[in-house]
Amino acid sequence: MPCLVAILGPTATGKSRLAIELALRHGGEIVNCDSTAVYRGFDIGTDNKASNGKLFTDCMIDGVKCGPDGLRTDVNGNLWCSSNAGRAVGYSGVVVWSPEGKLLGRIRLPEVCGNICFGGPKRNRLFMAASQSLYAVYVSTQGAGPG
Repeated sequence: MPCLVAILGPTATGKSRLAIELALRHGGEIVNCDSTAVYRGFDIGTDNKASNGKLFTDCMIDGVKCGPDGLRTDVNGNLWCSSNAGRAVGYSGVVVWSPEGKLLGRIRLPEVCGNICFGGPKRNRLFMAASQSLYAVYVSTQGAGPG
């Protein structure tokens, strides 16, 4: 089962260098979320710099920008993203993308969703931290577990 490592921090603090080092050491992949799109499959040059990230998704649904924030993967490799669509009613919540970048589904919330995580004894409950509420729903998959 793949392991997901998230590297967080302020701009220009060496996050990319650390991500590249970990990806090279463990044969992993880098996924970069810049709140406007999700990129994956970066090329790592001889200078250990990432380049040529392939666009995974532009996070547009029906012409509405659904900016990603919190990211989680399930045991099938699908990417679950919290969605901030601002004032576009019906587009905030959670979106689910296949490993190929195809939209699989959405969970609509009445407010912006900032973060998500899988939990429960079977990791089949999705918790969604929204602007003023915490939502939870059982799903038909499991969140990817640690290593």
